[in-house]
Amino acid sequence: MTEAHEERDELHLVFKALADPTRRLLLDLLYARDGQTLTELESGLEMTRFGVMKHLKVLEEANLVVTRRRGREKLHFLNPIPIRMVHDLSLIKISEPTRRTKLCFAVS
Repeated sequence: MTEAHEERDELHLVFKALADPTRRLLLDLLYARDGQTLTELESGLEMTRFGVMKHLKVLEEANLVVTRRRGREKLHFLNPIPIRMVHDLSLIKISEPTRRTKLCFAVS
């Protein structure tokens, strides 16, 4: 698989993870206070522990959340790198004139 394909697959996982409002809320909770346990994150949501675990798994697969063990606890941290990738890609796409735009300016 080429590097471009790998990056596209990574971005697909990021967009999929960000598409769900509950997962965005989890990211907001980690942004407000990084390094929370599952129990702490669960207390901020009206859903089961299993539901929160499923959402965290999707966020981890997209590399939006990274974890670290501290004794018996598993701490969750926000990883800003994938969000920065989306931001940078958006800026590139916006700043690159498309073929259609070039044609419109050429005709004007």
